[in-house]
Amino acid sequence: MGPLVLTQLATGLSVIAGAAIVKSVMDQNPMAGPFPRCPSCNGSGRVSCFCSRWSDGDVGCRTCAGSGRAACPKCGGSGTGRPIPAQLIIRPSSNNNRPY
Repeated sequence: MGPLVLTQLATGLSVIAGAAIVKSVMDQNPMAGPFPRCPSCNGSGRVSCFCSRWSDGDVGCRTCAGSGRAACPKCGGSGTGRPIPAQLIIRPSSNNNRPY
């Protein structure tokens, strides 16, 4: 075996070893962190799109871009039970007696 083949073999083995280490760490500490998995999508962040539920065999709409899967409405596609952050803008009114 030449040096090029040995280098490629060593690189391939190190990639496989790295992937195994990452998988073992991910199994112990899921990406969701301290938040539980969404019960609606089971942590995937995707649910079946309406077009696939009511379809007669064809799948695809703008919501799912033809995949048949749309973002989970319960978790917003995050896959966790964490609420979706929202920014509320409240402006003080200059005259409280003015009708809206």
